[in-house]
Amino acid sequence: MILVTGGTGLVGSHLLYFLLKEKAQVRAIHRKNSDINSVKKVFELYTSEVDSLFNKIEWVEANITDIPALKLAFENITKVYHCAAFISFDPSKYKVLKKANVEGTANIVNLCLANNVEKICYVSSVATFGNPLNGEFITEETQWNPEEKNSVYGITKFGAEMEVWRGTQEGLDAVIVNPGVILGTSPDGGGSGIIITLGSSGIPFYPSGGIGVVDVQDVAKAMLLLMESKIKNEQFILVGENIYYEELLSKLAPLFGKKPPSKKLSKSLMFFLSSADWLLAKLSLKKRKLFKATVRSMFKTSFYDASKIKNNLAFKFTPLEETLERVAKETKKASN
Repeated sequence: MILVTGGTGLVGSHLLYFLLKEKAQVRAIHRKNSDINSVKKVFELYTSEVDSLFNKIEWVEANITDIPALKLAFENITKVYHCAAFISFDPSKYKVLKKANVEGTANIVNLCLANNVEKICYVSSVATFGNPLNGEFITEETQWNPEEKNSVYGITKFGAEMEVWRGTQEGLDAVIVNPGVILGTSPDGGGSGIIITLGSSGIPFYPSGGIGVVDVQDVAKAMLLLMESKIKNEQFILVGENIYYEELLSKLAPLFGKKPPSKKLSKSLMFFLSSADWLLAKLSLKKRKLFKATVRSMFKTSFYDASKIKNNLAFKFTPLEETLERVAKETKKASN
């Protein structure tokens, strides 16, 4: 039996569909306050046989920091897809991030070892790589630099990777995937966070940075292929295309009947707004939304080389235009 953590999240929900499509026996864990029925909204994107597929999932209520509940979830498990994570760029959330991402992953790894699990696939992030010299593309060999201004999210995801590598030293077979910004529809009916929101809003401004993006379906398919392969103890960047924000938002805007952005955002203004956002939060006037780590990422160009997954599995990523058209259609349908 296969265990999926984070089954109600973006990657986990799409992965569940592809696993069930391959007729796998699947158990998925969920937190007490998560809505497992929201996963049906993702299944509806693929098939009309939503209930029959969904009912094949064995759901277990467990938090990845709750070891007794996890022990029950691991009974008769042969493979694990660890998708669960806490995502935040708020420095005040560091302890929560560390507990979920680092300690939670350590628990998963330890239980894999204790139960002789054949293989684990961990969903990490490109946030765990450092910056290359001379503007080169980032590869799996680009080393993490603890001296850089890393986000608290990136720090804890790197710590989680270290737990997985520790597991491989103790005999666990593992693969790690490092997706860029994932484009796809999540179980709550929304799109891909702030990127889709900005693209659909018709906002006239754009930041000067650039990012690597990937289709959620490609992430799920790559994970399945890696787990079915003989590849072990390796990690793979999953980025279908590198693109500047200006171009990405310009491609999205027409899909929502909006004009492309034409004015470049001021970096100094955004840092000022981030400071103002911090002050208002300190005064308890509003919840903080604009973090300095977010601003830095908006004006930073990080491009990635995904040759390793292409060469090892002859993997082909979905063309960006195809992904954007599909996600825009799904987002508009969800908002109606």
